[in-house]
Amino acid sequence: MGMTDNLLSTGQWLVTLALFLLILVQAARSVRWSNLRSDNALQHSFFGAAVVLGFIWQLRAGIYPGLAIHIFGITAVTLILGWALAVFAGLLALVITVITGREPVLMFAANGLVTVMVPALVTQGIMLWERHRNFRNFFAYIFFCGFFGAGISVAVAGLLMCLMLWVSGVYEFSELVHDYLRYLPLFMIPEGFVNGAIVTGLMVFHPERLTTLDQRRYR
Repeated sequence: MGMTDNLLSTGQWLVTLALFLLILVQAARSVRWSNLRSDNALQHSFFGAAVVLGFIWQLRAGIYPGLAIHIFGITAVTLILGWALAVFAGLLALVITVITGREPVLMFAANGLVTVMVPALVTQGIMLWERHRNFRNFFAYIFFCGFFGAGISVAVAGLLMCLMLWVSGVYEFSELVHDYLRYLPLFMIPEGFVNGAIVTGLMVFHPERLTTLDQRRYR
């Protein structure tokens, strides 16, 4: 989901920009840039993820004036790259959507926050919870981090966007509940399936691509 028009007030836009920059700085500090420069496989995963997301995000459906829905895919990218690199890969994909005219540059920070940063952070949180629980079955990683993580991340992002639109006065709360929030579970199912399928395929054929996967725990 993304905002294809400027739907935020000036104050909201500034608050969103501040949160966007705060998370961006933290992500930049968390990335091991030396590893990215020296690891060709990681570079391929990073730029490949950005290009694939940029293509997927071209495929969208409008649900309301100024709003559109599409598959996020950020959960799978987070599990492949880690949350910090996933943020940068997602933002590169967002640049592609701006260049192709799918989203306005003015809403880059808002869409980056909702579409990229929040899902990446939610996925990271669920992954850390799964590690803390110390499950010994690799299906826990697939279902909790992949399927479940993707569904929850899109739900949190959707709720955040609705809150932003309600506070800005663009839509009434009853409108958002009737025409958007009640359909949110339907958005969660395909998101969980797509991300879970990608994670499952990688875990079977290329587990080394999942940098967040500790294979020693599941032996």
